[in-house]
Amino acid sequence: MGIEVSGLLGLLVLIADIWAIVNVFQSRAGTGSKVLWVVLILVLPVVGFILWLLLGPKST
Repeated sequence: MGIEVSGLLGLLVLIADIWAIVNVFQSRAGTGSKVLWVVLILVLPVVGFILWLLLGPKST
């Protein structure tokens, strides 16, 4: 049972991170800022997503 729950949670984190990265690229932020956000989201998937959600660039 634990493996299925962790697999589902991992899939949800992956989907959220992909969504965040797509929105970063659609934002008006500068190239350097976009790169930093994408790296943060990729290196720290959960924390990076939460920080992006709270502090990240807004999409157009």
